[in-house]
Order: sequence, then structure tokens, then C-alpha cells
Amino acid sequence: MTTQIVILAAGMGSRLGRSLPKPLTELSDGRTIMQQQFDNIHQAFGKKAKVTIVVGYKMEYIVEAFPQADFVYNEQYDQTNTSKSLLRALQATKPGGVLWMNGDVVFDPAALERAAKLVAQDQSFVSVNTAKVSDEEVKYTTDAEGYIRELSKTVKGGLGEAVGINHVSSGDRGALVRHLERVEDQDYFERGIELAIERDRLRFEPVDISDLYAVEIDFAEDLERANLFV
Repeated sequence: MTTQIVILAAGMGSRLGRSLPKPLTELSDGRTIMQQQFDNIHQAFGKKAKVTIVVGYKMEYIVEAFPQADFVYNEQYDQTNTSKSLLRALQATKPGGVLWMNGDVVFDPAALERAAKLVAQDQSFVSVNTAKVSDEEVKYTTDAEGYIRELSKTVKGGLGEAVGINHVSSGDRGALVRHLERVEDQDYFERGIELAIERDRLRFEPVDISDLYAVEIDFAEDLERANLFV
């Protein structure tokens, strides 16, 4: 079965202060953030992996740069957050499990190779970094069996940070869609996951990639740090 992958790239990325969509920011090796993601996807899942990009802000630049992808338009990109972008993608793509990532993450190719094993098993998961727990990042806790229990920026006593690479299984997808429909427009998609866990007992496994690099690019200093790895 062809792996379905979604990249969330609708936002304005205003904190980085660039004129183009943030995923088109150039890295020190000459690739853009999104080209780096495509290279990593192809390395882990092959050239046949089906990639859908959720676009919004200055979408024409992303469409021009990646004509091989499918596109979903979040027309409310300036009024909604990642919960509604992911919702649109899950509503538009074919049945089955979906791997998705934020369009501003620079990460080690091995992160997807590690994730591919759980994708093949159709297991829902959240990739995490247990090496640090910053106040402004999405944090998580686990239940007695080791599955994700809480997942948000307000988690107390977090065990680590979510890095923005996740998978929902074919069986869990319907429940996640229902909760993404219910959350507030400004909620992150993690709120939908958290509600699905709480109310439908979905089991998202934390996948530890702390030994690998993964940098979410929000500010210039994040870009400088990412450029040390690529």
C-alpha cells in the first residue's frame, strides 16, 4: 500500500520574518526546508510515497516548487491553526493511515526511517524528544502502559517535547477527524489527538528520536541551529 504523507504548510510564518512561505526558506546546503522534507520522505518511503501539502499563505510559490504533490487549500489560513489544516487534509485524502509533519521542521532522515516501522504496523504515534522540555513547546505525559496521555503546551511535568512528525492509523483516523472538527479554530492539532485519547481511548505511542536532530524553525536562531546539521 502506498504511504500517505501530509505536510502542513498553510501558515504565514510571520515570526521568521521572510517574504515567502516558511517551508521555502533556504538552508545552508542550498535546499529549502520542504525540499529537505521531500528528500527524507523519499529516503524512508521511496519515490512512490503520496505527499499532500496543505497550503494557504502565498500558496502559488509552494505549488510551483513541488508540482509532483497533491494540494489541499486552507482558505482560512490566516484565521485557523494546524488543527483545521490537518482536518482538511484528512478529509481530502484516501482512506488509510496518514503520516503528517509540520512544514517547518528540519530533521534527521533517520527519524522517518524509524517511524516507517510503526507506519507499516499501522500504529498511531507521536515523535518526541526527551532530551529537553521547554515551556513554549508541545509537551507530553504517558499512561501506565506507556502511551501518550496528555499532549499540549500547558502540560505539567512533561516527559519531553513533540517534534511535529506524527501518524494516525487507519482505525484511529475517524475519531481524530471528529475531534478536529470540534476543537477551536486556533487550536493546534495536538488538541484533537488529546481529546481522541481522552474520549475514545486512542493509543498514540511516543517514538523517541532524542538521539537524532529535529528543529522546528520559528525564529532566526532556530534556522542557524538547523543549518549546523544539514
